[in-house]
Amino acid sequence: MYWKLQENVIDETDIERLIDFIRHTKRFTQFEKVREFEKEYSRWLGTKYCVYVNSGSSANLLLIAALKELYQWKLNDEIIVPAVTWVTNISPVMQCGLKPVFIDINLKDLSFDYDQLESAITPRTKAVFVTHLIGFPADINKIKTIIGDRNILIIEDCCESHGATIDDTKIGNFGIGSSFSLYWGHHITSVEGGVVCTNNEDLYKLVVLKRSHGLARELPTRYHEELKNTYPDINFDFLFLTDGYNFRNTEFNAVLGLHQIQGIDRFIEIRNNNYERFLKICEPYEKDLILFRNSGISSFVLPFLFRRKGLIKDFLNVLTANEIESRPIISGNLLVQPFLKQYYRPNSFSNADLLHSNGCYIGNNQFVNDERLNRIERILGEFFK
Repeated sequence: MYWKLQENVIDETDIERLIDFIRHTKRFTQFEKVREFEKEYSRWLGTKYCVYVNSGSSANLLLIAALKELYQWKLNDEIIVPAVTWVTNISPVMQCGLKPVFIDINLKDLSFDYDQLESAITPRTKAVFVTHLIGFPADINKIKTIIGDRNILIIEDCCESHGATIDDTKIGNFGIGSSFSLYWGHHITSVEGGVVCTNNEDLYKLVVLKRSHGLARELPTRYHEELKNTYPDINFDFLFLTDGYNFRNTEFNAVLGLHQIQGIDRFIEIRNNNYERFLKICEPYEKDLILFRNSGISSFVLPFLFRRKGLIKDFLNVLTANEIESRPIISGNLLVQPFLKQYYRPNSFSNADLLHSNGCYIGNNQFVNDERLNRIERILGEFFK
């Protein structure tokens, strides 16, 4: 049986709901179902505001663009980012005319090397863009201690870590704003989709505007009357308050998201139970494997990180022979990529380099069961024998 990174999570119930929706509505662009999903996701996460968009990547770009405008960041102001994250955490920083400052990761929670983070802060640092990587929550309390009373914002990328917690509070609640992905392979999916979450009303309003061209009419109706009075000479339906994009999602995707979110807590529980079993399977080989024992996780995948070079190539061949799909841990060290090589400094990213050359992961989701975990237990036993 082929073990994919992700299985087909769109079941017959999802399909029937979509068919029923199509038969009984005439409005397919962003409308009531989008608002309903935003309300449900906000309720589940525990934030005041949620804005549904067409991808987690768009969510990141909207966050950075809105924060730059809201806080009047200048050209080449600095945003601290990790060397290991998804590429569209970095691209928005550059696209908005800001400067990414790269920090190595640590090998406990795969977030920043916290010592490097302290030394990277300068008078031009405006934000720390935290990635909660593959379901492991970053040490937000330590990051806040490092920032101290400096006027530096925390932005959270939670795209791979829906439901991970810090002190029993879900991630996505610890910074000025947060992003989540509902792409096909994530904890829940609307096939394509993402959300921006925040408790800051001004940021919420800017994100809503920028999602849809900057149009004032996209704001909730409670804001309309004041804007009509402020700009009486402009047709309100075509009043543009800021620059913007078209990052709207559709009613189809929202219908899927509304069904998926009903199962998210159960999916997370299954993933975490799988991960606990996975750790026990790997423990006999800890002299060769770096294991991640973290609290508050919401497991995204099952990662392998070898301490020594030379093992990963043979291990990947074994996975392939056993029909188990694998991939690098995210994209490895992003600074080896052609468009970011200018930021690479030899000997400054040793942990990211190790992960890049010695790491991979396999799929973990609600379809992974004891049969598959027994299989990986057998494979590891034979590999290390």
